[in-house]
Amino acid sequence: MDRLADAIARSRTQPDGGSGPILPDVKAAAQRRRAFEGLRRRRPDASMEARARTAHDESEKQLAAQREEQAKALRQALGLEAPDAQALAGTMAKPTSEAKAWMPVIFASASMPISTLRAYAAQLERVQGVMAFRGMPGGLHKVGPMAKLSAEILRLDPGCEGPACAMRNVQLIVDPIVFRQHGIDQVPALAMVPGDPVQAYCERDDDSLRASHIVYGDSALPGLLEEIARLGGKEEVRHAQALLGSH
Repeated sequence: MDRLADAIARSRTQPDGGSGPILPDVKAAAQRRRAFEGLRRRRPDASMEARARTAHDESEKQLAAQREEQAKALRQALGLEAPDAQALAGTMAKPTSEAKAWMPVIFASASMPISTLRAYAAQLERVQGVMAFRGMPGGLHKVGPMAKLSAEILRLDPGCEGPACAMRNVQLIVDPIVFRQHGIDQVPALAMVPGDPVQAYCERDDDSLRASHIVYGDSALPGLLEEIARLGGKEEVRHAQALLGSH
């Protein structure tokens, strides 16, 4: 009260009469206090939180499904997973009961003629082999060119267009490491790779991807297998040659 009286006295001594002391708006302060107290006392709406949580979970599931679809498309484009069109067309090869110790791997490049790549794919299908590329045309950040090249190589009918085209059952992989391990500096080349070159690296032995012999040249697969046998790899090519002879 003393402070209030002093403020009133000072205002009376001002030359212009002053506008008087500015007193706190007690009513507004009380309203703000009641509003904050009301917010603190507000109980959360359980049903609204449940709907928000359900919507969040559903969006996470949809995002995961979209990611899986994109990953599947990428695996199919790179030959890491057989396209669905193969199963629809009945072109999937039945796995053999005989375990193979060596797998034929043709080292190739997108710069090779498409007719040559298609010929190797037809031969590799007979021996359950793999076609390996050092990289993807257009770079690893562009999947489209590699997907287009894979389709051109694997289509049974080169004139077919669309997802329903029958494809050869041949794995196409992009693996610069297997090129470096075998010192491949020119293509095409053939190696009988021990183990499975499509297997994840974390599941392989350190020396599981080193072939004993590498042969170069734009020759048909039977001739390349014969050359490996001549170099001392008769046992390595025995299974592949038997598959070629059975067709």
